[in-house]
Amino acid sequence: MRVLAAVDKFRGTVTAVEAARAVAEACSGLGHACVEMPMADGGEGTLDVLGGANRLTVVEGPLGSPVEAAWRLTNGTAVIEMARASGLQLVGGAAGNDALAASTIGTGQLIAAALDAGAQRIVVCVGGSATTDGGLGAVQVLQGAPRLREVDLIVACDVQTLFVDAAEVFAPQKGASPAHVQFLVTRLHGIADHYRDALGCDVRSLPGAGAAGGLAGGLAALGAKLEPGFDLVANEVGFHSALAECDVVITGEGRLDDTSFTGKVVGEVARHAADCRASAHGTAPGSIAICGSIDSAASSRAAKLGLRTIGLFEVYGDDALNHPMRCITHAAVSMLATSA
Repeated sequence: MRVLAAVDKFRGTVTAVEAARAVAEACSGLGHACVEMPMADGGEGTLDVLGGANRLTVVEGPLGSPVEAAWRLTNGTAVIEMARASGLQLVGGAAGNDALAASTIGTGQLIAAALDAGAQRIVVCVGGSATTDGGLGAVQVLQGAPRLREVDLIVACDVQTLFVDAAEVFAPQKGASPAHVQFLVTRLHGIADHYRDALGCDVRSLPGAGAAGGLAGGLAALGAKLEPGFDLVANEVGFHSALAECDVVITGEGRLDDTSFTGKVVGEVARHAADCRASAHGTAPGSIAICGSIDSAASSRAAKLGLRTIGLFEVYGDDALNHPMRCITHAAVSMLATSA
């Protein structure tokens, strides 16, 4: 069989590159050809999937301390992962964050560095943020920046959240109390008014503008185009042609739940595979998802797409955490054996 390993990261355990390699090992043992295609949806890990970092710039972290932020520049295209400059992991997670003070200044500085380096196209990946500042920190850095209007500025979004909804949807995950959330909602309304009045852009009704605590909306106010992160990555790595040529596509992530089917890698891979099966043209690949854990509510959604699933914790217990690569390989062997 021809197998496509189009997998996301398993957050905290293996990268998308490692997960794809584990699937390829299973295929090798079974005598199947495998194309390793690590995937991402615009969130954390997208930089690695799009080639990895080859630049390093010191910027202001989400709470003001300097951080070394890795990014990429090649053939005129810069890839910036905002989590490297303004990410929650930089402050030790929600417990170490100040949800009111966290700023996207560092992300703006990374974009400015890409402009200074001569980038013609800048892709900003906006998952894993510590911030709910509506992108104001980044906007203040970039307003009036030379060449900003001359480049193709793209925001790779992994959610469709509206700008003023960002606080209620995401801020609690970033350490915000209920009182903080209400303050942040009010502040986002004020920032939206500012963008409308000062920059001529009403971000309130723009799908995805709430990504990264509103950073996506702030960059849109500066002229950025918001794109679904999965689509952007899929086009960059040649996913659609690879899918058309495979017999089985294996995808995966750390946890399969309802959000997996709202623009995330697993849901989008399954949807595209289902579309191939429904089409009268081309091949009709089967689809498999290997996930760390599976929420019961997600199983029915997977079934509707013809996506066969296996949960590593359910099958392998603690080994799923202690030896994730080995468990992914074993799971792939098991699932492929019943796909022949």
